[in-house]
Parts: sequence; structure tokens; C-alpha cells
Amino acid sequence: MSRDGPSTALGERPGTTRDERAGGVRESDRQDPRLSGIDRWIHALFARHADDRRHDADRRRYRGCDPSTGFETYLARTYALSWVTGLAVLLTTLLVGRAALPEAAITADAALGGAGVPLSFGVADVPETALAVGVALAAGGLAKRATIAGGGLYLRWLVSARRTRIERTLPGAVRYLDALSSGSDDARTMLARVAANDAYGGTAVSFRKALNAARLTGSLGTGLGRVARDTPSRDLLAPFLLKFRQHVSQGDEALAAFLGTESRLLAHRQEHARTRARRYLKPLAELFVLVLVLPALLVIAVTVASVFAPTLSRLIDTPIGAVSPRAVAVYVSMGFLLAVGAVGIAAIGALRPIDSRRRYRHPGTLRGIAASASANPASASVLALVPAAAVAGWLAYAGYTLVNVTLLSYVVFAVPVGLVAARRDRIDDAKDRRIAEFVYAVSEHASSGRPFPEAVETVAHEADLGVLRSDVSDLAFNLSLTTTADGRTDDEGSSAATTSAAPSTHGDVRAAALDRFVDRVGTPLAERTIGIVSGALNAGSTVDDVFETLRVEVDRLNHEKRALRAAMRRYVAVGWVAAVAVAGVVAAINAHAMETDRLIALAAALDAPFDPDLFHPGLERFRLYAVAQATMLASGWFAGAAARGRYGALLHSGVLVALCYAAFTLGGLV
Repeated sequence: MSRDGPSTALGERPGTTRDERAGGVRESDRQDPRLSGIDRWIHALFARHADDRRHDADRRRYRGCDPSTGFETYLARTYALSWVTGLAVLLTTLLVGRAALPEAAITADAALGGAGVPLSFGVADVPETALAVGVALAAGGLAKRATIAGGGLYLRWLVSARRTRIERTLPGAVRYLDALSSGSDDARTMLARVAANDAYGGTAVSFRKALNAARLTGSLGTGLGRVARDTPSRDLLAPFLLKFRQHVSQGDEALAAFLGTESRLLAHRQEHARTRARRYLKPLAELFVLVLVLPALLVIAVTVASVFAPTLSRLIDTPIGAVSPRAVAVYVSMGFLLAVGAVGIAAIGALRPIDSRRRYRHPGTLRGIAASASANPASASVLALVPAAAVAGWLAYAGYTLVNVTLLSYVVFAVPVGLVAARRDRIDDAKDRRIAEFVYAVSEHASSGRPFPEAVETVAHEADLGVLRSDVSDLAFNLSLTTTADGRTDDEGSSAATTSAAPSTHGDVRAAALDRFVDRVGTPLAERTIGIVSGALNAGSTVDDVFETLRVEVDRLNHEKRALRAAMRRYVAVGWVAAVAVAGVVAAINAHAMETDRLIALAAALDAPFDPDLFHPGLERFRLYAVAQATMLASGWFAGAAARGRYGALLHSGVLVALCYAAFTLGGLV
């Protein structure tokens, strides 16, 4: 019998319509009855645009975005938003233009008349209202078009992100299927085991969609075909699903051989992709230095040189108060530097392998947050808001500048959270090293003929597993409590852990024990590896086969983790060197250049204009200090993201900001 079973033949369920077979939306379903009243009006007004040929590409992309509503609804909302945006821009432009045109017309006429140009060609000859309306209509139309185009670009971004999530998790999912193929599960159950494991991310979501479609149509082949047609991973997941469907119909041996070959090919492809990503990091670091350090140094140079342009220091009245062009230039440059740091975090995060990222969630209760704050960065980030807010209030009351209030409260928030994350990472690294030792030890005992629970119990008592000792002991205890259907313990059940005929109750309890172990360990490596044991043993695979696959997977993941850590060290150094270089330049300028007497002598030597009344040494030093602190933040974000992700970015940037504040304050440079 095929693994697909009699209920999952590759044919189609009788009674399916052509629209259902094509994966389209039936005419009766075009307007979702669950839509709200506003959506119904929007749908009635704009849904007709979904039939336009110019939206065919958007329709194909939308099917690959795992949508929760119909394409017509999405497009109708986009068109409604475009009209709202266009009208808002039109009215704003009309009001602003109508108020500004009379003054602009008078100025233009005066200028043209003074230049000897006949006034009949001046701006005043054009009706002011007509000109304002024309400009407003053009601006509104452009805003409307831009909103519609933005809806298409948003779909493209969603498709690209989903394709990345799928292609990064597919190799691990196929290796898991390869391990399951040595058991007795059918194809539907194998896919369900992968779909139930959140460690496989986008691939698990795609498998769930295929299983849901198979449940509706009665055919696993139809479900796989629909997902292969709609998936954004046209070059990777789609061919795999179609080949999987083909080999399911050819029998167990053909499917197992296909999965073994495919897992090896995808592993090689994944390694090449990670090698390319590491190559991209080098130009990324060079680009970071180019767009961060050079603009920072340029801003510093322009700030110093503009002292000899007194007109740039004169105050200009604006709606938000009187400011000088030099101050605007400095603070706009600071915003640019912070934006560069934020882009650096995003770029580093995109190039890091998805299985190297760690996401923390805090408990829902205040008591749980307080109890887990020392080990959970997410909980620590919630608690750290309290002292950060208190410090900000105290500093503001004490008369500190807004820049220093913001920076020091950021340090109070970022450094403790980053330290908690660093401590958690060290513990997780130690657990990952011990997991490899645990896997090898259990494998040796299992290969000698001991049942799996007995092998785990022996390792728990004899091996030195360090931080993993309590977790392994808990696993051994939970496995010892598993019982077979006739009431015997697992130790009494003959080869219960190594045969494919183990009762489902036994398998469920064993899976629960392994799931509890993964939750207690709490590292991505445990989730990616121990889950293979649970699923494969429940599928009836032998312990030897399972642990052979597991050893390969553990070695591969550990090697990738060490290689990534080694490759990232240089980018941590790049971020720190950039920060120290800029801070050193600013400190030298503040200590030796920003003095009135020296600038007067320099202006006389250069025959440059200089107005001592417009030069305030303390203010100029503070502006340069603010530029240096913006560089500290950006460099710390880049270095920390390369080291440990976003929580590492908090730690490195917080430490750099604190060191810069201490150096400039204690040195009297600000």
C-alpha cells in the first residue's frame, strides 16, 4: 500500500469545481460574508479593479502571501486608501499653496521687474487659484498612484520575506522527513509531524496549508499541487513538493531514497548560501564604515569650518522656534547616522542564518516577569523601563540637557537588558555543547541494545553533563513513567523503544517527555535536534537510525554555529574601531580647537571672517559631542547585532554611549 493511503489518492475529489481545482475564488465567495460594514462598501466600490490585467502579477503574488482575506478585498482596501491619501495630499497642497502663492508672486514680480524683465511675463499674470488647484491636483494624483504602487511593492516584499523563511527552513525539514522515512508513518503523517514543529518556520506553514487542502479535497496530491503552484519559493519548495507527490505514488522505498538524496542536495545548497552570505558581510562592513565614519568626520569638519561663515550661525525664525542653519545641519546629520545604524542592524539580521536567531517572550503576568527577569531578556526589558524612566525624570529635574537625558536613560535601560541576554547566551552555549555530549552518550548505549529510556537514565547517572544535568534527569524520570497499553513499564516492555509496533499511548507519553525536555533546555539546537528523536521514534524508526541522523545534525549545527561566531568577530571589531576613531577625533577637536582665542588667530592667518559674538565654545563642543554619541549608538548597534543579535546591539551601544559620556565629562570636553 502507498504511504499516502487509500484516502489520499492523487486523483481529485468528485464534485470539485473548475475554480476549486485551479485554486481560485468561486463567484459566490467573491464577497466574504464576514467582512465589516466599511469593507462591504469598499468592496462594492473598488473590487472591480481586481479584474484589470495590470493586477494579474499582484494576484499571483497575493496567493503566495498566505492571505487571510480575498484578493479583491485587499485591492479594494488599497484603492480606498489611495483615494484617502490623494484627497489628503490634494487638500493640504491646496491650502498651503493658496496661502503661499500671493507672497511668492509678489517676490517673483519684484525680482523680474528689477532684472528688466517685462512684468507681463511674471507669475502674477497666472491666476493664483488656478495655479494652486493645478499643483494640488498633480500632487494628489501622484500620491494616489504612489499608494497603489506601494500596495504592489508591499505584496512583493511579503512574498520575498516568505520565500526567504521557506528556503531557510526547508533543508532542516527535509532532513527530518528523511529520518521519519525509516519508520512506518504514511506521507500525510510525516508531513503533519513536520508541520507541527515550529522550528521549521515557513516550511511548516506550507506543509500545514497542503494538509488543509488535502483534508478539503480528499487528496494529498491535490493539496501538494496547490501549495506548489502558489508558493513564492518557485525554485526550491515547488519542485520538492511535486517530486514528493510523484515518489509517494511509487512506494516506500522510492520515497525514502528520494528524501535521502534531496536532504543531501539541500544541505549542500544551504552551505553554499551561507558561504555567500558570509562573503556579503565583508562589503557590508566596508559600506558601513564608508557611510557612517566618513559622513561623521565630514560633519565634524563642516561644523568646525562653518565657524568661519558667520551667516550660518545667525538665528532664523521658524514655526518651531529660532534655529541656526548650522544647528539644523548637525542634528539632521545625527539622524542620518542613527538611520545608518538601524539599517546595519537590519542588514546583519537578514544575513544571519534563521536558526541562529533567538526570540524571547516574557510571561503574561507581572509576577512571572519579575521571576524570570534574571534569565529572560524580554522580561528584563519590561522591568528595565522603570529605572530608565526614573533616571530620565531625575536628570530632567536636575537640569541635564535633553540629549544627555535621552542617552543616559537609554544606557540605564540597554546595559542591564544586554547583560541578561549575554548571560543567557552563555548558558545556552554551554547547554548546546552538553547536548552534543548527551546525544553521543545515549547513542553509544542505545547501539549496545539498551532501550531508549534506560539509555537516557544511564547517561543521567553516569555522564557529567554540567548545566544539562537537571534537565536530563527530569527527562529520564519522565521516560521511566511511560507505560504500554497492557500496563507494563517501558523497561518491562520488550524493545518498546525500538520497534514500530509501540502502542500509541506509549509514543504520546514519550513524545510529551521529550517535548518537556526541549522546553526546559530552551535552545534552538535542542528544538532542531531532540524533536527528530521524538518524531522518528514515534514513527517506528529504530534507535540506531534515529541517532545516526541526530549525530550528523548536531555536528552540522555546532559547526555552523562556531563558523558564524568566528566570522562575526571581525564585524564586532569594525563597529568598535569606528566608534573609537570618531570619538577620538571629536575629543581632540574639543580639547584643542574649540577655543575663541585659537579660532581668532586661525581666522586672521587664513584671512577668513569670524564673529566672536556668534561663537559659543560650550555650545559648539556639545554639538560635536552629540555627533560622537550618535556614532556610538550606530556603531554599537552594528557591532552588537553582529555579535548577538538585537539584544547584543543594546549591550554594545549602551556601553559605548556610557564610555563616551564618561570620557567627555571627566575630561571636561563637553
